[in-house]
Amino acid sequence: MTRIKENPRYNVISMRINEKELRCLENLMKKTHQNVSHIMREAIDFFAANYKHTKLKRKAAGACLTYLP
Repeated sequence: MTRIKENPRYNVISMRINEKELRCLENLMKKTHQNVSHIMREAIDFFAANYKHTKLKRKAAGACLTYLP
């Protein structure tokens, strides 16, 4: 019997990243024990919540996070 998900996700987004961005994501996955999808969802939520406050117009994240508390 197939289990029905409460919050199914049907939309897929694909993007190209460079080696530095890939290493950054791999580092975040290792430090947070989260998968890429979860990290990207959090990044989208963070950007959406802070976009108006910072009046950020270009380049949402210029540098990779090397430190996580």
